[in-house]
Amino acid sequence: MSQKLADLDTTPKVTGIGGVFFYTDSLSAAKDWYTKNLGIEINDWGSSSFESRDLNNPEQTNSLQWKPFPKGDAYFAPSTKDFMINYRVQNLEGLVRKLQENGVTLLDSIATYDYGKFVHLIDLEGTKIELWEPTE
Repeated sequence: MSQKLADLDTTPKVTGIGGVFFYTDSLSAAKDWYTKNLGIEINDWGSSSFESRDLNNPEQTNSLQWKPFPKGDAYFAPSTKDFMINYRVQNLEGLVRKLQENGVTLLDSIATYDYGKFVHLIDLEGTKIELWEPTE
């Protein structure tokens, strides 16, 4: 029976970047600018055109979501930062337990959707972070 070492690793940790989100003063102008000048096609979820292969599982394609938000959108609250990063993780439940043990401020409970599980936290400088364990 041959299993990859990565298949056996269930350490609660970040495994990559799942998304980059930022505020813009003019959502429409920003979308137009990025499409016209950089060729980034944007849909309701942002852009999922940034694909990569998982080094430990080359058959698996990962995507990075990139999305501008209108300045002041409540999605980043309670953070006052102009950006938010979504981290792809493995063993989200274990990571949440570790964060709780370390006294990290969690903003919500784990939410489960068809495409994965999510939870939000605040880092030491008040930046909201989104953790995502994709459905494999």
